[in-house]
Amino acid sequence: MGKQTPLYDNHLEAGGKIVDFGGWDMPIHYGSQIQEHKAVREAAGMFDVSHMTIVDVRGPDATAYLQKLLANDVSKLKEVGKALYTGMLNTNGGVIDDLIVYRMDGWYRTVVNCATREKDLEWMTAHTKGFDISLTERPELAMVAVQGPEAIGMVQKIRPEAADLIDGLKVFQGLPQHGWFYARTGYTGEDGLEIMIPESDVATFWSQLVEAGVQPCGLGARDTLRLEAGMNLYGNDMDEDTSPLAAGMGWTIAWEPAERNFIGRDALEAERAAGVTMKQVGLVLEGRGVMRAHQKVVIDGIGEGEVTSGTFSPTLQCSIAIARVPANTADTAQVDLRGKLTDVSVIALPFVRNGQKKF
Repeated sequence: MGKQTPLYDNHLEAGGKIVDFGGWDMPIHYGSQIQEHKAVREAAGMFDVSHMTIVDVRGPDATAYLQKLLANDVSKLKEVGKALYTGMLNTNGGVIDDLIVYRMDGWYRTVVNCATREKDLEWMTAHTKGFDISLTERPELAMVAVQGPEAIGMVQKIRPEAADLIDGLKVFQGLPQHGWFYARTGYTGEDGLEIMIPESDVATFWSQLVEAGVQPCGLGARDTLRLEAGMNLYGNDMDEDTSPLAAGMGWTIAWEPAERNFIGRDALEAERAAGVTMKQVGLVLEGRGVMRAHQKVVIDGIGEGEVTSGTFSPTLQCSIAIARVPANTADTAQVDLRGKLTDVSVIALPFVRNGQKKF
């Protein structure tokens, strides 16, 4: 038996099929992954993401510490609550984890992945030397993501006391109220909220969402939704041996100011100077078959790459994949499907955004 979130009994009551996910017992679906996926694209669905790790960074050197630790630059966060997506890199420029950091009133909140919790905390702690800061994990906070075109309105009906605060949230901003934290972020390609909630309150909130008609969604729909949205999954699309330049994360690197010597900068500058050899792309298979991670991608006359994430897209009704391929790959390639090279189209990500096809 793995670790359980405060919503574990709710998942069982709803008929969730429980699987191991990074040491946590989590629902992969509640009967129909396709129905859950469609609910998020067309109305509203919700995910238990309480397994994510929340770490608060406080102290007079909090900004300087994060500017050293992260590839993106937290000094760009001018407003309280504004959030930033970034990689936390090793000295070789590989991705230890991807995370979100929020600027709060004199401190910062970070949210990192559950599967990388121990190494993340170890790395973050190891680099506090010389900085007057404190790191505080917040395991007493549960987390629910409510996503879809109707998601924000439904949360406002259930939490009328937060309706005005939610109304004022900009995309990629999060603000606290009465011990809850409302963030307009997500992992689905739809608008919505990720809400950090005292664990004593979360089961009631989840039940209220169910009663309001929000569809509980499991890991299966979360994966197809994020893949359609062209969003990376740690361990698949990037890892400690993968540069953000090769993983579609170049936009998360703040090269200026040039004197900001973040961890991994030297390696990335050397890679950029030598010429980045691989890039991240989307693949579309219009015919039969489903692309999966680790399948070989062949680009005629150029070389080979690899599928890093692949699935059948419920929205597009065909197979899609994220792949890492040679940097000079054009708009066609072939994928090795069980020994047969199959033609695919190469596109720029994402595949779907706000429910609409993007290519």
